Amino acid sequence: MADTSDFRTGFTLRFKEQLWSIVDFQHVKPGKGGAFVRTKLKNIKNGKVVEETFRAGEKVDEVRLERREFQYLYPDGEFLVFMNKETYEQMQLHRDGLGDLLLYIKESETCTMLLQDETPLTVEPPFTVELAVQTTDPGLRGDTAQGGSKPATMETGLVVQVPLFIEEGQVLKIDTRTGKYLGRV
Repeated sequence: MADTSDFRTGFTLRFKEQLWSIVDFQHVKPGKGGAFVRTKLKNIKNGKVVEETFRAGEKVDEVRLERREFQYLYPDGEFLVFMNKETYEQMQLHRDGLGDLLLYIKESETCTMLLQDETPLTVEPPFTVELAVQTTDPGLRGDTAQGGSKPATMETGLVVQVPLFIEEGQVLKIDTRTGKYLGRV
């Protein structure tokens, strides 16, 4: 058991029968009444972010998660096959539980898998990925006075807003946390 004084960004706890990770927290000591901790919690399974308030010193159930590097190998019907980079053990995870992960990774790329007692919970892509532009409209010459943007479909099917000078076939760096264009490679 831990209490609110142990809170830090990335702290994982069991709350309302689900696993949550602390995204942001703030200790508040009002002039009247008891102190409390205002938090933003991210659901480990579905990524939903909620705001919760805890009384100062309140006990919470801390959960220890292990992060391991896995390599995405290939899709297998409704499952995705991953390989542990240390033991070469293969693991299948159901496609529905991984959200939009496939929009950010290609075969043979490395991901981080969150495990609790050797049971996989979720897979996180790297913070940035390099993807090739599959289709995009041509940019019009002289149409850059306002720094416009246009949609581009990447090789994985991800649609990203890019500057007008980006052309098909170029490789771009994409931030997986926001889904935004960072630059050309």
